[in-house]
Amino acid sequence: MAYFDYANGCPVDERVIEAMLPYMTDEIGNPSSVHSMGLKARKALDEARDRVSDLINGKEGDIIFTSGATEANNLAIIGYSMRNKRKGDHIIVSSIEHMSVINSCKFLQKNGFEVSYIPVDRNGVVRIEELENSIRKETILITVQHANGEIGTIQPIEEIGKIAKEYDIAFHVDATASLGKIEVDVERMGADLVTLSSNDIYGPRGVGGLFIRKGVRIQPIIVGGGQEKGYRSGTENVAGIVGFGEAAEITEEEYREEAKREEKLRDEMIERILDGIEESYLNGHPELRLPNNVNVRFSFVEGESLVLSLDMEGIYVSTASACTSKTLEPSHVLIACGLKHEEAHGSLLFTLGRGNKEEDVDRLMEALPRVVERLRMMSPLYKKKS
Repeated sequence: MAYFDYANGCPVDERVIEAMLPYMTDEIGNPSSVHSMGLKARKALDEARDRVSDLINGKEGDIIFTSGATEANNLAIIGYSMRNKRKGDHIIVSSIEHMSVINSCKFLQKNGFEVSYIPVDRNGVVRIEELENSIRKETILITVQHANGEIGTIQPIEEIGKIAKEYDIAFHVDATASLGKIEVDVERMGADLVTLSSNDIYGPRGVGGLFIRKGVRIQPIIVGGGQEKGYRSGTENVAGIVGFGEAAEITEEEYREEAKREEKLRDEMIERILDGIEESYLNGHPELRLPNNVNVRFSFVEGESLVLSLDMEGIYVSTASACTSKTLEPSHVLIACGLKHEEAHGSLLFTLGRGNKEEDVDRLMEALPRVVERLRMMSPLYKKKS
């Protein structure tokens, strides 16, 4: 098979599985227990916390573990806004955020907050001037993703962080798509809250994290026994967290070289697709994009038909983020970039990973032009160029 859907599902690194296994069998202690087995589990959590923090240039104890990036986004946005409502009730968010961010903001709108959705240009870059013009005295939070998981565009995060600091506004960054692909440095970003995901760096699913800068106060959205410093109650997933920590350490050692390798494959894919298939176009920024992301649209073809047709060839791709592909509506990200509905519906998302090789690109290019041509011939709108 040729798998090009790493953004929606990564395999767990074998070294990560090996690190997790003891905590799924013999090391059964609860981190809240005061006996020696509990203390051993607590030590494993603390070591994993430090490993994840080191990956993003954080400080000791500034990571809170969650069930994934979606929960971390909810905790950051809802938790911070509810805790600091006395300071103000206005939030600024980019229009191309992940649905867990968009829907957290919609939840807050239903609970008395005002939200300004900042537009992006055709390449998906946040319009900085409009963001700054949207700031009010009531603004308490700005949330902008580091990079978009669908179109791969990398945002001017450091510039936004400086604006937030200048106006004394908390700054949340969703780094789910960027972690392990490009540098994520919370100090350079100027971020107060940063969302992280385990599976996106070849760790286990069902584990995520939230960086919380010292002094930032948030309200928990899951209450109970007060685990994770009271921010996220519930018995910790020790095995999963240990796996996240191991994945973070491996990522720190290997991601730079891997990014260079994937970037080379990415550029080759883009060139061969655009040169080899007429009326195909790149979505997202041509240069400021993640090294593993290729998002291309094809005129006169439905993306879903392409996904199913390629699936029959043993080639696995997607049309958008898995979290937005459950609806028949076109991607809100592509629509925000100014694409028409029919253009957005004709888009495919390819995301590369450690398992991809040159042969996968060759196999794709053997099948894709043929599949696109066959589907176009079924369209009454398509007229083949002579």
